[in-house]
Amino acid sequence: MSLLEVKNIRKSFGKLEVLKGIDFSLEKGQALSIIGSSGSGKTTLLRCLNFLETPDEGTISIDGKNIFDAASHNKLSDNEIRNNRLRFGLVFQSFNLFPQYNVMDNLTLAPKLRLKEEKLTVEEKKLRSEKIDADAWALLERVGLREKAGYYPCQLSGGQQQRVAIARALALSPDILCFDEPTSALDPELTGEVLRVICDLKAENTTMIVVTHEMEFARNVSDVVMFMSDGVIEEMGSPEDIFDHPKSKKTQLFLNKSLETF
Repeated sequence: MSLLEVKNIRKSFGKLEVLKGIDFSLEKGQALSIIGSSGSGKTTLLRCLNFLETPDEGTISIDGKNIFDAASHNKLSDNEIRNNRLRFGLVFQSFNLFPQYNVMDNLTLAPKLRLKEEKLTVEEKKLRSEKIDADAWALLERVGLREKAGYYPCQLSGGQQQRVAIARALALSPDILCFDEPTSALDPELTGEVLRVICDLKAENTTMIVVTHEMEFARNVSDVVMFMSDGVIEEMGSPEDIFDHPKSKKTQLFLNKSLETF
């Protein structure tokens, strides 16, 4: 059984149809790269998966459990919608760290807010809070920023901020970690440090969906590459299939232009 099943996702903004029926599946531990020109629907698809946008049609399932069905979405409680969102972690291209909090607080804020809602004894909450802190330290070690725990976002480089954002997304233990152009806001010399962290996550069998313009990254790290064009999946397959033997003329043209650029 696939970890993620997406069926017939459609999304329009007014009269503009952005997603025109998206179907795909993803196995646990796989890395999927989504490539395509601006306006092809990549980010909208990612936002629909993370419940930042509500699809007009379609279903989303994780581990065989339907967590979204456009036909019955309005019947879900706020708590059910919030729990569904937690199945996905999202790393934004512009970091979106809380500037008023230091690095450690950025990592622990959401888990501790969730903890307040749980019906536990005072002692149980104390132990859970200590575990949240310990996990945050471990995540900072994982992304190479343990020594920056007390720093504020404004004191960090762009690459460091993005690594904190990755650690923050991991803090809630999502089933699938999503990245929306994670290096597009970075200078070239900072891009490598973020890509290295993503490569390390791949080596740990983290299930990931990465919207990216980094063609070499998509080729070398992905298990599956999806090329989107005009709101549909134009072509999808292994990196070898897409980069070395593309079947679609649109894919061929896009790759030719991208390789010239990058």
